[in-house]
Amino acid sequence: MQNLNKHDIEFLIDCLKNGKEIPDVYKYAIFPTKQKEYELVYAGKMRKEDVLADTEEAKPVPLQIEKIFNGKRYPLYSKDWHNLLVFGDNLQILKTFNENKDALIKNKIKGKVKLIYIDPPFATENEFNTSKGHKAYSDKQKGADFVEFLRRRLILMKELLHDDGSIFVHLDWKKSHYIKIMLDEIFGENSFRNEILWYYTNKIPDTRKKQFTNSTDSILFYTKGKNNYFKHLETIRDIPIKVSKMKKVDGKKIYVKGDDGKGIYEERTTRTMDNVWNIALLHAQAERVDYPTQKPEELLRRVIECSTEKGDIVMDVFTGSGTTLAVAEKLGRRWVGCDIGKLAIYATQKRLLEIDQGKDLENPKNKYNKPAKSFSVVTSGLYDLGKIFALKKDEYIQFVKDLFEIEETKTTKISGVEIDGKKREFYVKIFPYWDFKNTSVDEKYLQELHKNIGKKIDGRFYIIAPANNVDFISDYYQIDNVRYYFLKVPYQIIKELHKVQFKKFRQPQSKSQINDLDEAIGFHFIRQPEVKSEIKTLKDKVVLKIKKFESAYSQDETGEKLKNFESLAMLLVDLNYDGEKFMMTDYFFAQDLLNHKKSEKEESEEEIKEKLTKQKEIIKEFPKKDCGKQVMAVYVDIYGNEFREKFNVK
Repeated sequence: MQNLNKHDIEFLIDCLKNGKEIPDVYKYAIFPTKQKEYELVYAGKMRKEDVLADTEEAKPVPLQIEKIFNGKRYPLYSKDWHNLLVFGDNLQILKTFNENKDALIKNKIKGKVKLIYIDPPFATENEFNTSKGHKAYSDKQKGADFVEFLRRRLILMKELLHDDGSIFVHLDWKKSHYIKIMLDEIFGENSFRNEILWYYTNKIPDTRKKQFTNSTDSILFYTKGKNNYFKHLETIRDIPIKVSKMKKVDGKKIYVKGDDGKGIYEERTTRTMDNVWNIALLHAQAERVDYPTQKPEELLRRVIECSTEKGDIVMDVFTGSGTTLAVAEKLGRRWVGCDIGKLAIYATQKRLLEIDQGKDLENPKNKYNKPAKSFSVVTSGLYDLGKIFALKKDEYIQFVKDLFEIEETKTTKISGVEIDGKKREFYVKIFPYWDFKNTSVDEKYLQELHKNIGKKIDGRFYIIAPANNVDFISDYYQIDNVRYYFLKVPYQIIKELHKVQFKKFRQPQSKSQINDLDEAIGFHFIRQPEVKSEIKTLKDKVVLKIKKFESAYSQDETGEKLKNFESLAMLLVDLNYDGEKFMMTDYFFAQDLLNHKKSEKEESEEEIKEKLTKQKEIIKEFPKKDCGKQVMAVYVDIYGNEFREKFNVK
């Protein structure tokens, strides 16, 4: 310890003995670090080593395939590759990718990603409008919280990049300077290539404020190594210029002259692109999907073309409306996208499935006219229990090992009892329910188990089993000095095992909350909400009436019982359901489902809930001409759980 006198040392020893908080002033004296020339210091900054480690708050979680779009309609890119669209918290997903154990992505992503582009929530109070006139974005997480939120993810992203890979971080003018310093720390100042300025050529000036109108975003361009792939791009000149025509002779450039001995000039209409990109904001055009903060395809085309080649992997972990993935698809790149919002996943899925109807990048007046390559929609951290039990034996064993973080061990048997691994230095057994259809983990089972291994193990033993196969309500059962703990599927939170309780990420109830930053802790299982509804077909319209919506999680965080409609986040509809795939034609947040006339001001979450719970029913009308023979409704609660319902339209 440096620069500490006798009194300092005695004070620190007293703090440690009595559990007192150590003042920040002693931080660098107790834990001296090799300081960089400068660094960004703020509250809550984690060590890089802790971010990369499996901390209690954020751990790798298994990936579960929800649906694969393939076959003749969506051909395979190659035998061993599916593009991936992943629903979940991107911190958990990035940790899973970095761990590189899950069979779905093992040795396919880590160290192989050529480009990461992210457009994270900007942590500002700016508000954006959709074409429907709704406020669509108002981020609540600001300051140091936002910087650390992004830093933890960027540390993991660097691990996934190929040695010649690049990362483009899209930011607005309020936070780009902080993130620039943070990126210098993570990637190294010498890895900084450009600050690209996106100038919106068609933004309407705001003369109400006593400042210049902000008409640019910053895109910070870094590389992982020195030998990054880069391709110079050409752009159209505003005014063509005339230049002397030249040719190569013996490796040297010389001017071309005419018969009269004078130089020959040619018109040049293009120039090599620089770091100022003049690209218009989106208007009501073919590529618009009515998703807040959607970026133009031309912007992503430049990012992807300059830093990747065909077949390279492009990643975007704040997928939003799916622009990065759609452009990567059109340019023949492989892709991986993630988002924590159900709306983003469904909007992106539809965009990809209908990509043939989207605009062609080379000639925007024409349609793309090609189907998307095969892709998988995957969930992470929120699992379908039925699909887990439908896994083959070996797949099930691996899934629950990953779920409960079971480590491999050299010991495979104790007194003839099979052992499946260790959790925190204690042995674990996966109950073979497939072999014991009529048997449960009951007192008789444990007594028999204890008779064989009780004297050969330490004071704790874990048993993983389906909840229906465990006869104990409590989390453990003790025999002599051994506690037999039950890890139940679905998981019952055992407080003793975790420093913090598991936390579900929440879905927004209005567009003003759509990009609020949220994080998940641990994992959860899908529990369908209870819905009572009916549909009526009238002469010129179809009327959907929702009479009841209650989440399976019947209590909120304070233990209060949730009222009818209180946990409803959004309604998604496919008015022309084809009986196979859900293609969202419209969506409505809880705020949009209020029956009364909306107020001019944006309503708070509490106001929305209060008004919803006072309604006896929710009524939504659709023009009959827009409906096919079948309509599908997807009701989503604030925890991401879904209830799907198919209606026949007469």
